Amino acid sequence: MNSIEHFINGKITKGFSKKTSKIFNPATGEQTAEVNLASKNDVDLAVEKAKHAFTDWSRKPPAQRARVIFKFKELIEKNSDEITKLIVSEHGKVYEDAKGSLTRGLEVVEFACGIPHLLKGEFSENVGTDVDSWSIRQPLGVCAGITPFNFPAMVPMWMFPMAIACGNTFILKPSEKDPSCSIKLAQLFKEAGLPDGVFNVVNGDKETVDALLTNKDVVAISFVGSTPIAKYIYEKAAKNEKRVQALGGAKNHCVIMPDCDLDQAVNGLMGAAYGSAGERCMAQSVAVAVGKIGNQLVNKLAKKVESLKVGPGLDKNSEMGPLVTKQHLEKVEGYVDLGVQEGAKLVVDGRNIKLQGYEKGFYIGGCLFDNVDKKMRIYKEEIFGPVLSVVRVRDFETAVNLVNEHEFGNGTSIYTRDGDVGRTFATKIKIGMVGINIPIPVPVAYHSFGGWKRSLFGDQHMHGPEGVRFYTKLKTITSKWPKGIASDPEFVMPILN
Repeated sequence: MNSIEHFINGKITKGFSKKTSKIFNPATGEQTAEVNLASKNDVDLAVEKAKHAFTDWSRKPPAQRARVIFKFKELIEKNSDEITKLIVSEHGKVYEDAKGSLTRGLEVVEFACGIPHLLKGEFSENVGTDVDSWSIRQPLGVCAGITPFNFPAMVPMWMFPMAIACGNTFILKPSEKDPSCSIKLAQLFKEAGLPDGVFNVVNGDKETVDALLTNKDVVAISFVGSTPIAKYIYEKAAKNEKRVQALGGAKNHCVIMPDCDLDQAVNGLMGAAYGSAGERCMAQSVAVAVGKIGNQLVNKLAKKVESLKVGPGLDKNSEMGPLVTKQHLEKVEGYVDLGVQEGAKLVVDGRNIKLQGYEKGFYIGGCLFDNVDKKMRIYKEEIFGPVLSVVRVRDFETAVNLVNEHEFGNGTSIYTRDGDVGRTFATKIKIGMVGINIPIPVPVAYHSFGGWKRSLFGDQHMHGPEGVRFYTKLKTITSKWPKGIASDPEFVMPILN
């Protein structure tokens, strides 16, 4: 059985702990490897090496750090097929979707290549007589990232390239469900010339996470996952005096206006709801049908959901792959059962799908609910699977209120031909990321990613300009050079004239 270890101080490192976790190929349901789960001692070792490496790495000119990141970018591009197949083999998503997610991560690496420009401070001459003032941004120290199973390349790459470009060292704790991608990225970064100890990977579970949260030398934590865990990370990290950004769950609404291009809206919803088997924090899991468009929307959706091609991720004909684990499959099926019990109309039932030759795989077909009510759990809770709920409302104002009243505020979209409606929606909606005739409004790398309400705990979003701010601390210097004449002491608050 293939054993996946940690990557500490520039090399594969066997941990002190004997705890392991099983890794499966979701397409076949077969175990393919086991991963060593780090103990506190493993985490402490990684932090010690990262702390030591920080001294030299933080002193390197940003241009030198950028050259290493440029080389890392080239190596990712060169090895993109291998990395993509690693994602497919452990997560299950189809090849092109996995490749696309890798590309979105690569865009952040490309953004990080511009770090010399991004770290420029501000300068004000003569704020007082012969007094100058300027600000600079400096690295924090040892930073850590805790990332989910659904994007084993993209989400880690939203974190560590920015942190390392800013002069920090980094410890990544990827999901134990699909850790191979992170190890490969660490090896490529070393090949690019990154000094040992600057980027480390420790695989693990809650014990590993808690060790990172309590280690006094870890100064910043980035997290993406469910809301209950995000809240836990935020509270415990803050209690231990760490800087923290913790992105939580989502229940993204797509508002369908009566005047929209319905075919465009349906195609957008199909990709946003069923792409990656719905295992996305940006998945559109609620379609809000406004006015009389509900019947047309459901009829068009039903035909496409029924014809959805479900299969293994490496099959070029597959549009949707399996779920990540058997346990997650059972959870999603349980939500479908619950929706039926709650009285929603199950228009398309994807349960009990069987694929010849893949009978043990973790498959479920696309599911479509109509007449969903906001009091139902399938509306309130994040299912994280290929389940789309249609909620019917009478008008635009009711749709806006519905979206704003939900506890999550990650992403939302609207389909309309009316520019005033689109602008009003973008202005009034209490959501962090908004799409207008765009189904999945994930910002490009030079903007920042993050939600509102219970979808984000912390003040800073990820990557882009806010990523630079999160991974640096601001220092402001006020300077005056003496002219050889001693001045008398002043015992009042200084006023610069």
